[in-house]
Amino acid sequence: MAHIGVIGAGSWGIALASLLYHQGNSVAVWSAIETEIEMLSRTRRLGTLPGLKLPEDMTFTADLEKAMKGKELLVLAVPSIYVRQTAKRMCSFCKEGQILVNVAKGIEDKSLMTLSSVIEEELPMAEVTVLSGPSHAEEVSRGLPTTCVAGAKRRETAEFVQECFMSPVFRVYTSPDVLGIEIGGALKNVIALAAGIADGLGYGDNTKAALITRGIYEITRLGMAMGGRQETFGGLSGIGDLIVTCASMHSRNRRAGILIGKGYSAKKAMDEVRMVVEGVYSAKAGLALAEKYQVSAPIIREVNQILFEGKPALAAVNDLMLRDKTEESFGMGWGD
Repeated sequence: MAHIGVIGAGSWGIALASLLYHQGNSVAVWSAIETEIEMLSRTRRLGTLPGLKLPEDMTFTADLEKAMKGKELLVLAVPSIYVRQTAKRMCSFCKEGQILVNVAKGIEDKSLMTLSSVIEEELPMAEVTVLSGPSHAEEVSRGLPTTCVAGAKRRETAEFVQECFMSPVFRVYTSPDVLGIEIGGALKNVIALAAGIADGLGYGDNTKAALITRGIYEITRLGMAMGGRQETFGGLSGIGDLIVTCASMHSRNRRAGILIGKGYSAKKAMDEVRMVVEGVYSAKAGLALAEKYQVSAPIIREVNQILFEGKPALAAVNDLMLRDKTEESFGMGWGD
């Protein structure tokens, strides 16, 4: 049994807290919102996960030191836009060598840093790992079979995270490619916005398949230019996460995209979804990284123009379809 602190009481944090508890671990959950802690302590339920009843001996607290003290593993489960400020608050209570697994997906807008790099900057004493893959909180909370990948710089650390999370319904693989895992997890949200926009415009399966296929191509090119491994983008945190996020109505990015395709502004779409739409925040960073590494990313570029420049979604689709003719993959050779 491990003593684990879950930092963040949103849908994903609570789903993972339940999973970890039922694996025999001792779990404490922290939220900065005291009314949220009071509600969880009293009802043992979260409104966004209506089928889940949390155990009576799971601890809920607004005291960050209490949530972190004596824990072998910390799970950082706040939205990407709050990762830095939360890590900064954690610094006073973080012990040397503390293993921390980040489960948010995104890239910091201004610095263009991955979230693990942000956490390492604020918590240099911690050993930072990541957990990612096709894993909607709604399904994990119901015990539906799910697979993810744990990324860490050291094999022993990845295997410790694997051991904590592994269950008959939650299979965890390990990988040393932390960067590739994070790039795949962040940029798939941008492609999912595009997939949702196509749905909102009334397009069909052909369009969705094209966006998924060309989207993973963009993510792979950029991720490899940054130092990620090609195999990662063909795995759970790459194509696996992209498929589930583009196809499922559990995906807040797809739902927001559908609304944008129907004519909503990005802000109005996010207000309607009523949850943090990570792809909106990752879109600018994704485009800036593509420009920095001189990688072509036409889908990410068009999503940015729709979100931030007022470009009509239909015009963006037309521009994608009418780009210059090209080969699907370069370097294959024709043999003539």
